[in-house]
Amino acid sequence: MAYGKVSPCCSASRPQHEGRAQGRSKPNVRLSKVSKDGMIGLPGGVFLMGTDDQKGFPQDGEGPVRKVRLEPFYVGCCAVSNAEFFEFVEKTGYKTEAERFGWSFAFYQFLSKREEASVKGVAQGAPWWRAVESACWKRPEGLGSSVKERWDHPVVHVSWNDAVAYCEWAGKRLLTEAEWEYASRGGLKQRRYPWGNTLTPNRRHHCNIWQGEFPTKNTADDGYRGTAPTKSFPPNGYGLYNVSGNVWEWCSDWFSATFHKQGKGVQDNPKGPPARAAKVIRGGSYLCHKSYCNRYRVAARSSNTPNSSTGNTGFRCAADA
Repeated sequence: MAYGKVSPCCSASRPQHEGRAQGRSKPNVRLSKVSKDGMIGLPGGVFLMGTDDQKGFPQDGEGPVRKVRLEPFYVGCCAVSNAEFFEFVEKTGYKTEAERFGWSFAFYQFLSKREEASVKGVAQGAPWWRAVESACWKRPEGLGSSVKERWDHPVVHVSWNDAVAYCEWAGKRLLTEAEWEYASRGGLKQRRYPWGNTLTPNRRHHCNIWQGEFPTKNTADDGYRGTAPTKSFPPNGYGLYNVSGNVWEWCSDWFSATFHKQGKGVQDNPKGPPARAAKVIRGGSYLCHKSYCNRYRVAARSSNTPNSSTGNTGFRCAADA
């Protein structure tokens, strides 16, 4: 049966009728010593955010190009890995929303026959997403799967609420959408990707996205069918890995396609609109393909509801300077 509502991109949203996850997770426990290891200090300042490129998705609110001023901040060079999330879970006893709901969305090609038998349904409008019982961060494809060979891959099946809980434990926070775009551009001005305007310069892959015909055939020419290790491919000019492709990354802002178009002049440290239905996700994932979802461009944006979780969404941390 159709299960859930598909989001504007290649993620899937948890049905509204499910409400809040059953049970309660343990309260947040702060690390005794906050570390900025693996984080990069960025100076902030004024940059050009957004794009007017009509080859993108104007309906997502990618434009207009506007000037944004940011304060200095720190950003993780990588998305949070399974190993890092495991440490958080071990020290706090935290249970993710996927674990408390009892299911999460996994990509159909990754499921074994056993896991296919535990499918509750498919995402409405995106049948490649299957609602799989027991799928969660430590069992990405449900019962029978594990992260044993993926400790250095980004954690997935984490909701926005889960990402915030991790950040609070680590003494950090999620990036604002403006910080995410500034950091992902790596110092380049109005380029399409973190490395320039050409997707595969000199025929070299610079990100983990879908190769072939979506959603039936992935040739994996870039080396990966699913997630890649967090330090795959060359970093951008600021030293950040995998800001395009691999996994979507949660941002702190509520999503609106029009809110940022209000007003003129330089926007100072924008933090998005008041509460809406969904939170911003950025960067695209291993499922993005030009025929369906070329949202692996640095100005591209999408969203999902804060309690939703999928096999292609993770996060990276930020901290105040």
